Amino acid sequence: MSEFPKIWFLRHGETYWNAEKRVQGRKESDLTRKGRMQAEMQSMLMAPVLKDRGIPCLVSPLRRAQQTARIALGGRDYETDPRLAEAMAGVFEGRTLDEIAQSHPDISSANPHALDLFCEAPGGEGFDAFEARIRSVLMSLEQPTVLVAHGLWGQVLRGIICGLGRAEMAALPNEQGCVYVLENGEEFVLRAE
Repeated sequence: MSEFPKIWFLRHGETYWNAEKRVQGRKESDLTRKGRMQAEMQSMLMAPVLKDRGIPCLVSPLRRAQQTARIALGGRDYETDPRLAEAMAGVFEGRTLDEIAQSHPDISSANPHALDLFCEAPGGEGFDAFEARIRSVLMSLEQPTVLVAHGLWGQVLRGIICGLGRAEMAALPNEQGCVYVLENGEEFVLRAE
């Protein structure tokens, strides 16, 4: 396990497609009212951290992460990094989990966790490329950093930092509206009271 700088990881708030149990991947869906409220909770949690103007913030280019960042970072400047985009889920993008179970029953039944389902999608990015992309972000960090991205992206990030295998990464909780603090190979979750 490598040493990485401290990271504050924020998953985007709930989107309309999250609420519909529809696979997003690289496709776009806006935050729901609940998703905007979750980003506001993250803003309260991040306010003390962001008083340090020297902490860089990197955000996925996808609209739901950008919408979250504008709220959660309290208007703070940030950089967009394409490596923070969610896993590409090939033919599954835009489909509900029920639709995937009907059209690809073997893949669906063999991959009950979202991380595995996305990574096994025909025409998708696959786990190895996805993990390599996330590792490249980690290896480029030179100081404590705020990252705003996506659920599966965060599971792999957290798993790499905490020394977990793929199955353990896939089983990690995937909360919205909280902040995952990653430091010294451990994770701590900040939640609003």
